[in-house]
Amino acid sequence: MGPLLNVNNVEIMYHPFILVIKNLSLSVEKGSITCLIGPNGAGKTTLLKAVSGVIKYERGRVTRGSIELEGEDITNREPDEIARKGVIYVMEGRRIFKELTTEENLASVAYAAGASRDDIRSVLSYFPRLKERLRERAGNLSGGEQQMLAIAMALLYRPKLLMLDEPSLGLAPKITSQIYATIKMLHREEGLTILLAEQNAKKALEISDYGYVIENGRIVLEGSAEELRLDKDVAEFYLGMGKRTSYAQVKWYRRKKRWV
Repeated sequence: MGPLLNVNNVEIMYHPFILVIKNLSLSVEKGSITCLIGPNGAGKTTLLKAVSGVIKYERGRVTRGSIELEGEDITNREPDEIARKGVIYVMEGRRIFKELTTEENLASVAYAAGASRDDIRSVLSYFPRLKERLRERAGNLSGGEQQMLAIAMALLYRPKLLMLDEPSLGLAPKITSQIYATIKMLHREEGLTILLAEQNAKKALEISDYGYVIENGRIVLEGSAEELRLDKDVAEFYLGMGKRTSYAQVKWYRRKKRWV
């Protein structure tokens, strides 16, 4: 179908001398799920913040390269302008209005997004647990329910590109599986294009079409989800299938020789 998002050889800096992302390129095909996997601090969140524009509020910016949405340069644009173009970012940490009820959270976002009550009902059809907790204060929901609510609120904006940052963070395995099953269903039934940043490589690769491995602000490996699942280094370092599962136990030159 062609790329929806192109990130072209970008360099991203903070404050203004801290270089976090170095000469990074990736693309997200329309109608696909693309995952970005890597350890904590690798640059996953920084990249998503740069695409969405919110990095500007943290004294960061793209200093080289470009970010394009459907061929249009959106590099360093204002976050609200990027959101109006259909790029919706669900940040890590489940950013919801905890003092409001589940229903009030959805109604507030629906008003801002110009969505109807029918749109809310349609979104809730993917999250039956939220239907049962509409009158519950959002701060009293479980972590999994709060993540469901954050995703549901994002869907009310009818995103062209839905970016999910660590949706499994802090969740029990059973809840994580439910969240990922819902993401896959949304992709299949709504045709959503999704960019997913995750440390949980196993779950991310299970539902993705294509993936990138990021370390120290650089893409060190890319390929179809199937290719990454079969890669020996990915299996060892990210899927827990090798003899060594600690980075401290692995010599850098061995990984550099294979991946870079």
